[in-house]
Amino acid sequence: MAQSSIMLRIGTRGSPLALAQARAVRDRLAAVHGCAPEDIEIKTIRTSGDLIQDRPLADAGGKGLFTKEIEQALIDGAIDLAVHSAKDMPTVLPDGLMIAACLEREDVRDAFISRKAGDLSGLRAGSVVGTSSLRRQAQVRRLRPDLAVANFRGNVETRLRKLDEGVADATLLAFAGLKRLGLTHAATAILPVEQFLPAVGQGAIAIETRATDPRVRDLVAVIDHGETSDALTAERAFLAVLDGSCRTPIAGHATIAAQALQFRGLILRPDGSEAHETACAGSRDDAAALGAEAGRELKRLAPTDFFIVR
Repeated sequence: MAQSSIMLRIGTRGSPLALAQARAVRDRLAAVHGCAPEDIEIKTIRTSGDLIQDRPLADAGGKGLFTKEIEQALIDGAIDLAVHSAKDMPTVLPDGLMIAACLEREDVRDAFISRKAGDLSGLRAGSVVGTSSLRRQAQVRRLRPDLAVANFRGNVETRLRKLDEGVADATLLAFAGLKRLGLTHAATAILPVEQFLPAVGQGAIAIETRATDPRVRDLVAVIDHGETSDALTAERAFLAVLDGSCRTPIAGHATIAAQALQFRGLILRPDGSEAHETACAGSRDDAAALGAEAGRELKRLAPTDFFIVR
């Protein structure tokens, strides 16, 4: 049987959320190119981040642990494109790879989930907030220094189960992930961006391709959401200047309205005792420059010992 002329192989992690995101990309591609979803194969790839469950990811190498094996498959030609949560992608991509498109961004906010309090302010002193994100840990400590934080690994369903088992009194998850899994009812409260700044790329699905593969790049470009891609460009430029890793808590968020881009960035000490913030605005055409300048501004504001190097 003849294959479709746009037959594609998508590489993704195998978690329920990753598969939901890969299916969203597959279905968009199938719809715009007039093929059956079955003509686009989804290949699951286990990553180092999936395999490492016994320690914080920051102790195992940080950024890239959820993308490395998928990117290698892309380099090797075993897949044609990779679908990632944009916030999991390393600051610098491997040679020959590029972010070719993004789907329209979902809600960027963090969800507070607890069986014991209605929101973060309602937790009793000494309560344990479980999260593996140093960004979330630092912002929790900044807002509530009387709380304890604990490393909390696993996919969304695993973390919700751990909460039911009493491993922690509360946890924080990306609301976008809950929405994509049909689990919005699990959220106890949604934390406003003004109070709790999201991770760079949070809520965005990024599609990665080989830079030298114009066929796939052209097929993927049709489903790109320009505002999301430009916002992500600003956020990743910000992160690149700060040399963002999993060792220093960094948050950044860009929004676009018409041709105007607004950006807000934040760096914190892991214990939440010190934080520096910046905001800027300009044309979306200057997204990379705006994000980079925000990063340089925070470097100027922070003391030399602020950034943790492995």
